[in-house]
Amino acid sequence: MNTEMDRLDRVLAFLGRAERLKDTLRSARTGDGARESVAAHSWSLCLLVLLLEDELEGVDLLQLLRLCIVHDLGEAISGDIPAIHQDPNIDKSAQERADLVTLSQGLPTDIAARLLTLWDDYESGETPEAVAAKGLDKIETMLQHVTGAQDPGFDFAWNLGYGTDRTSRTALLRSLRDKVDVMTRARANKA
Repeated sequence: MNTEMDRLDRVLAFLGRAERLKDTLRSARTGDGARESVAAHSWSLCLLVLLLEDELEGVDLLQLLRLCIVHDLGEAISGDIPAIHQDPNIDKSAQERADLVTLSQGLPTDIAARLLTLWDDYESGETPEAVAAKGLDKIETMLQHVTGAQDPGFDFAWNLGYGTDRTSRTALLRSLRDKVDVMTRARANKA
């Protein structure tokens, strides 16, 4: 019983550390103009996956949801760096992986290893689930840009080239991309 209680305490402690994602802000704004949190982005990504369940052929839905939940966990340590501000001389992937390892310290080793394996799968972008997760992550970000109340001078047209390598890998991703690009052009014309 002590071992089980210790394991549960360690899981709850991790959840407390991961809660930082609720306060870790991204550059996009919500419809009310508040800065979006990483947790809100991850939730919206998972909701998008659920809504597309019938269209996601050849994809293990549970595995895809796992990848979506884990993909930004490391940002609880170092935060989010908007794509437009990323430094090509800094290995963002290595930093996020190291941050996930740090965040996972104290978890039971089997759970920590499982989270890291999921993150590695996402980052590799090779499995059908990782392809879907990476593409939908870009789609969700672009959609937030056009549906939220962004800062004055926001460069909506920048979205038109954002993540094209990730959003062109399947017919579903291409169709979603086309629709969000139409929304982006409309929003750019209003700005």
